[in-house]
Amino acid sequence: MKYTALYDKHLLLNAKMVSFAGYSMPISYSSIIDEHNAVRNMIGVFDVSHMGEFKVSGPGAENFLQFITINDVKKISVGQAQYSALCQKDGGIIDDIILYRFEEYFMMVVNAANIKDDYNWLLENLKEDVDLEDISDKLHLIAVQGPNSAIMLNDILDFNINQLKYYNFTQLKYNNDFLIVSRTGYTGELGFEIYGNSESIVILWEEIFKYEKLKVTPVGLGARDTLRLEMNYALYGMDISRSINPIEAGLGWITSFNKGHFIGRDALLLEKNENHKKRISFEMLERAVPRHNYDIIIDGNIVGKVTSGTQSPSLDKGIGIGYIDARYSAAGTKIFIDIRSREKLAVIVTPPFYKNGTVNNNI
Repeated sequence: MKYTALYDKHLLLNAKMVSFAGYSMPISYSSIIDEHNAVRNMIGVFDVSHMGEFKVSGPGAENFLQFITINDVKKISVGQAQYSALCQKDGGIIDDIILYRFEEYFMMVVNAANIKDDYNWLLENLKEDVDLEDISDKLHLIAVQGPNSAIMLNDILDFNINQLKYYNFTQLKYNNDFLIVSRTGYTGELGFEIYGNSESIVILWEEIFKYEKLKVTPVGLGARDTLRLEMNYALYGMDISRSINPIEAGLGWITSFNKGHFIGRDALLLEKNENHKKRISFEMLERAVPRHNYDIIIDGNIVGKVTSGTQSPSLDKGIGIGYIDARYSAAGTKIFIDIRSREKLAVIVTPPFYKNGTVNNNI
């Protein structure tokens, strides 16, 4: 079992700890609903130090990343981040990632459960003019999310964070270290992800929870899941995997066919023209909570599977993500979810479920 630098802080806050991707991580501190609402209305802070980070450098770094990822790396400048994915030759998703472009190198952020597999995949395809380093153990990461997050970080970091646009980042001197402060997140609210060494992240965490001007709430993985689900954000291992490709998953918008050859391109071009199944979002019309692997039914026939589901704290109704035969995927289509052998009525909707998030607000 691995422990983040903030493990002792979680225990002091009476966190309920669980094993997740080989780490002991907080699932909740108080209640998932209270933590969820804190992020939607004020400020919530997450320890996400279990995520993996790779440094990609060398003269061939950009060309290598163009080949290994599906998005167009040339579209981002120094100080910008990009959502992308690694795919197999058959188009299956190895992982969804975020790529950061620095002056001299790139940083790839990957899901915790996939660190080893992703690193090996990059190594297998590495070019001679590219250097690859796993820096996951050197960097720690907290996410500060919520409509008032910028106000607090302006005070603590002594930096005009308002100038950071969505999916942009900067480096700030803090505690004799350089923090990477990125306007990104997984909640649908205005927020920031902050990377630094273990000592700096612990000191920053302490400073955040001493802040008295606004209420700050520690948030665990439980609320992280309900928040991302309300925004229709995919979770690797549930909604996307090696058996699902980006076209099926609704990630065509990050798949750049015009940039030239990349791993999976040929298979994805075929899928683009022959798409047989499609990721959908649905809301329950009856009081019921959909869960992973429940059947989706139309006219008595199983036409798909639920991949994620929950009771939405913001909407007070059951919501879910799943895959369905593309013929039945139009918004407004009525479907049934088989919940413990009872068919419960739902309707396919246009995402996100929660439409009042502050993620794109001007600050």
